[in-house]
Amino acid sequence: MPEAPLTSARIAVTEDDDELRELLVSELAERGFQAVGFASAEALYRHLAVQSCDIVLLDIGLPGEDGYAVARHLHQIASVGIVMLTARGKSDDMARGLSTGADLYLVKPVDMDVLAAGIASLRRRLSSSERITAAEPTPRWALVAGGWKLRTPDGVELSLGEAERVFLRMLLEQPGEPVDRERLIAGMTESPADFDPHRLEVLLHRLRQRVRAASGHALPLRAVRGIGYLWLHEGG
Repeated sequence: MPEAPLTSARIAVTEDDDELRELLVSELAERGFQAVGFASAEALYRHLAVQSCDIVLLDIGLPGEDGYAVARHLHQIASVGIVMLTARGKSDDMARGLSTGADLYLVKPVDMDVLAAGIASLRRRLSSSERITAAEPTPRWALVAGGWKLRTPDGVELSLGEAERVFLRMLLEQPGEPVDRERLIAGMTESPADFDPHRLEVLLHRLRQRVRAASGHALPLRAVRGIGYLWLHEGG
């Protein structure tokens, strides 16, 4: 079996079919890639919050957030290659996938040698781009002005209310780790028992809208089902 060049690439295989996901991870690992598998977008986001990768191999028909939305979000928050691998082979599906951020669009079933070659080719292109931009500092999200403003990676500053300030500060203090709702509520009020938990969802919804309207950025924050909320960027 031929070995693909640049096989040290780290691949995040995001596929909800357990059997196919295990097969893809196994086949890529046999070719020397560092491959790990995830069954949902949420699992992928939690991984990326604490561990970077080079390429995301992405199914479209995921539970919850579909592959189109995942590609769009990844394109905004992370420097990764995106390979869509899906059973949807129509031209409009392909056009939609590429327009939402996919670098490569492949249709199932796919020959593993073709997939490996495509990944290696994409990794070469990404490596060339990385060398060009290696000297440039990585922009970060940050709380400034004593925590009363949120600064986006391109320098836009958004004024925060007291509840937003506390909410974001607690999340940015431990990026990549979920903060439970009870802890957030306790930090935002002196009377947690009287605080309606739905106010957190409203606060986050309005904050997302304000950030997008002011800067065009998607807030790199995710709800973690049954727990609380997660800030996706290392270092804030």
